[in-house]
Amino acid sequence: MKKWVQIVLPVMLFATVLYFCVFAVVFYQSEQTAALLGSGMTVVLDAGHGGEDGGATGVSGTSEAALNLEISLRVRDLLRLCGVQVSMIRETDTAVYSDGCRTIAEKKVSDIKNRTSMVNQTEQPLLLSIHQNSMPQHPAVHGAQVFSNPQEPATGLAQSIQQALNLTVNTGNEKTAKAIGDSVYLMKHITCPGVLVECGFLSNAEEEAKLSCGT
Repeated sequence: MKKWVQIVLPVMLFATVLYFCVFAVVFYQSEQTAALLGSGMTVVLDAGHGGEDGGATGVSGTSEAALNLEISLRVRDLLRLCGVQVSMIRETDTAVYSDGCRTIAEKKVSDIKNRTSMVNQTEQPLLLSIHQNSMPQHPAVHGAQVFSNPQEPATGLAQSIQQALNLTVNTGNEKTAKAIGDSVYLMKHITCPGVLVECGFLSNAEEEAKLSCGT
């Protein structure tokens, strides 16, 4: 089964773009990550935004929140196919704020705090947060980039995912995985390894079309 996955999965990655994360997560060669996978680690998939918070909007109207969810659901299915335990922050186009929130600001604060709690309450979690980038003032900018928090083995995992992306969707536009800043609340406050993937730029028409393929 594992040999079959190693042959077929990269083809699926290249053909659909949306499956890229799974290749690195499942076949990441770090002994630390291999040990986590073997000891019951749960990959917590966070489809960024949702509900009233649509995130960025593509040049053709693509909703970041909807695209994040579509990618996360496909990654979930492939990870489970490979025998990895997966937990989803959200599985529908909804936010995860608590009842009683009235304003948009209150809902956003509640949402991000609830996501953080969901990750931290999971046994042996590893966070994989899915997002899209956007720079409308620079529509030519494109490419997927990976960020990690300080909890190991997040740094090595991010580098592995970035390498997979550079070999598939970033050819000729290779990027480097980076440590994430303190401004990202979720990545700062989780107590486990965390990786955030900016899958591409919705402000780039060609990349938006590739990311939206099959959705």
